[in-house]
Amino acid sequence: MTQPVKIVFLDAITVGNVDNLAEISTLGDYTGYELTKPALRIERISGHNVVITNKVVIDRDVMDACPELKLICVAATGMNNIDLDYAAKKGITVKNVAGYSTESVTQCTFSMLFYLLHASRYYGDYVRSGQYAASPVFTHLDRPFWELKDKRFGIIGMGTIGKRVAQVAEAFGARVVYFSTSGKNLEVPGYQPLSLDELLGSADVVSIHCPLNDRTRNLLNESKLKLMKPTAYLLNMGRGGIVDEAALARIIDENRIAGAALDVLTSEPIAADSPLLKVHHKEKLYITPHIAWASIEARRLLITRTAENIKSYFGSYRITTGKAGGGA
Repeated sequence: MTQPVKIVFLDAITVGNVDNLAEISTLGDYTGYELTKPALRIERISGHNVVITNKVVIDRDVMDACPELKLICVAATGMNNIDLDYAAKKGITVKNVAGYSTESVTQCTFSMLFYLLHASRYYGDYVRSGQYAASPVFTHLDRPFWELKDKRFGIIGMGTIGKRVAQVAEAFGARVVYFSTSGKNLEVPGYQPLSLDELLGSADVVSIHCPLNDRTRNLLNESKLKLMKPTAYLLNMGRGGIVDEAALARIIDENRIAGAALDVLTSEPIAADSPLLKVHHKEKLYITPHIAWASIEARRLLITRTAENIKSYFGSYRITTGKAGGGA
C-alpha cells in the first residue's frame, strides 16, 4: 500500500476510557465514534481499510457499499455481529480477540456469588440504618450463609473461563463438576463431567460460562430450572438467551432457588418490561450491566490485541508512514 491505512472504530464507547488507545490510533489515519447507528454505518466506514466494531453489525449491505474495506476487527470474542460467510466471499479478513477477559470474568463470578450468598446488601443496610448501633448484641445473624468448602460447584461450559473458575472454586474447597455444552471437553483432568440434569439437580452453585448458539439457546428453561436445589445459586456469566428469563423470574418468586446473579441478558440494555425487573423477592436477584469482562486490565489487553491484529494483517508494512512492505 502507498497510503497510510484508514481505521475507523464504530463504537469506541464500549471499551471505555482506556489509556492505551494510542496503540490503535497511531497505526494510521484513525477516526473514532462513540456509537454508530445502523443508518450511519456505510457513511462512516466508506473509504476506510479497517473497521473496528464491538457490537455494530457489519452485514453484506455494508460490505458491498464499502469496497475499500479489507479488515474487520471485532473488539470482542463473539463474532455473531459479522456476516462471516459473506466476508469470506468478499475477501475481507475478520479478526476477533479471545482470552483477554478470563481473569476479569472469573473475579466477577465470585464477587456476584458472594454478594448474594453473604447477603451483603442486607447486612450493609442493617448497619447503615442505625439498627446495629442500637443493638444489645455484638453480632446479627438473621441471614445465614454457608461456606463453599465441600459444596458442589457446577460449571456449564468448561472452556478457558470455565476452567479458571473451576480452579478458584477449588481454592475455596468446593468440589467441581461440569457439563460440556459443546461435547468437546468430556475429559478435563481433575473434574467430574455430568449430564445437565445431574448437575442441576445436585449442585449448590450453577455457574454458566458457555457461548450462545443453537445448542445453548434457552438451555435452562423452566423444567431445567426446577431441577435445581432450593438452596442453590445460579450465575449466568455466559450470554443472555441461555436462561429463560421469564421462567427464572417465576422460579425466584416461588422460592425454588436461593438466588440468581446475571451479568448478561437476552436484551442489552435490559428491556423496560423485563420480568426480571418485576421480581418480588428482589433480594434474591442481582443483575449487573454486562461488566464482568471489563476490568481495566482486560480492556487494555483488548486494545493491545486489536492493535496486534491490525499489525499482523498488514505484515511488515509500516502503516504509520505508508512505506511499502507486506501487502494488504
